[in-house]
Amino acid sequence: KGSCLEAVKIAIDAGYRHIDGAFVYFNEHEVGQAIREKIAEGKIKREDIFYCGKLWNTCHPPELVRPTLEKTLKILQLDYVDLYIIELPMAFKPGDALYPKDENGKFIYHETDLCATWEALEACKDAGLAKSIGVSNFNRRQLEMIMNKPGLKYKPVSNQVECHPYFTQPKLLEFCRQHDIVIVGYSPLGTSRDESWVNVSSPPLLKDPVLNAIGKKYNKTAAQIALRFNVQRGVVVIPKSFNPQRIRENFQIFDFSLTEKEMKEIEALNKNVRYVELLM
Repeated sequence: KGSCLEAVKIAIDAGYRHIDGAFVYFNEHEVGQAIREKIAEGKIKREDIFYCGKLWNTCHPPELVRPTLEKTLKILQLDYVDLYIIELPMAFKPGDALYPKDENGKFIYHETDLCATWEALEACKDAGLAKSIGVSNFNRRQLEMIMNKPGLKYKPVSNQVECHPYFTQPKLLEFCRQHDIVIVGYSPLGTSRDESWVNVSSPPLLKDPVLNAIGKKYNKTAAQIALRFNVQRGVVVIPKSFNPQRIRENFQIFDFSLTEKEMKEIEALNKNVRYVELLM
């Protein structure tokens, strides 16, 4: 309690304007409060902030989409989100349980019609509740399903996926570039080592010798090199931190550029292994 509020205020002071959130993170009330306090201080205007919210797996049925977004807006105490995305291309059984399980502890899934869910997102955009709409964790086939939908009104502006030097997403990135879909890279610094949701067989990204060696040259950390790498290839990064020093450090990546040779060296680190396997 409170750490999210403080982190968001520090981030806004440091220059961050893009805030990636979700109902399922259970902290949107603090994010909204931080944004509103900074607006009240005169530090920013609402239109300076780019807030992304997410539609959770239990809310895919079209009739649940708008009420779910309205719930997020009520929690944030904001009139609109800048981006609203489908968090995963699979659904859980709708209801109060966010992770519904049967008596054997197995997830209870729900058939989803992604195109119908998408149409409900389009209606939210038309209603002014979301300025833009997109997706997350979608592969090429799932993106094409929406892009080729008869009567498509708005295509996804973005696809938020895991992306970092050990998982560079070359094919998906190329496909999205061709279709003007922005890749937003989550876990751009790798992840925590929490075995409950992280594949820890892959070594910690920030210990990588290549990233650290390039960092020495520019007097930057491995984290800053990893972030710069993605930004330089047109991938939006959303590093997570609650540490004031690292929040500021993650922002200091606009005062240098990596050479083409260094970009290639970092690209070559791709192991094609995910940290976030989403086994559910």
